[in-house]
Amino acid sequence: MDTLKLIALDEEDLQILSAHLQDSILKVKDIEYLAAEKKLVLGVNRFVWEMAADGKRHRSFERRRTALLFDRVGKVQVTGIDRRHANDVLALLAIRFNVADAPSGIIELTFAAGKALRLEVEAIEVQLTDLGPAWETSFKPEHEA
Repeated sequence: MDTLKLIALDEEDLQILSAHLQDSILKVKDIEYLAAEKKLVLGVNRFVWEMAADGKRHRSFERRRTALLFDRVGKVQVTGIDRRHANDVLALLAIRFNVADAPSGIIELTFAAGKALRLEVEAIEVQLTDLGPAWETSFKPEHEA
């Protein structure tokens, strides 16, 4: 499967990114806020939902190392994430946008166990880029309805 490269410039685009990133896992140390550049960068292990959703039965699935770049970030607020615990694992559930004074607003990254990042942004500018080959996993994330 080809690597994925997506850009989100509005709320609808961000929903598509969120769907591709659901169940991504990362460590706290894989989050870097570059305040002077107004950027937040995350390195995640993305579950390849586009392969799992192809309608075919699979014995195994894939994950890919993926970079996620949020641009025009003025401030980052953290809930339940402690930078001193750099190896703690986070599981991304969803990314949402709440408009403040359009086009600015809050992008919220919701993680399992009540953890979250809230980004005050001037506008939605997000890039997703797969960084290399996939690796096999036998585990497919499951969610209760």
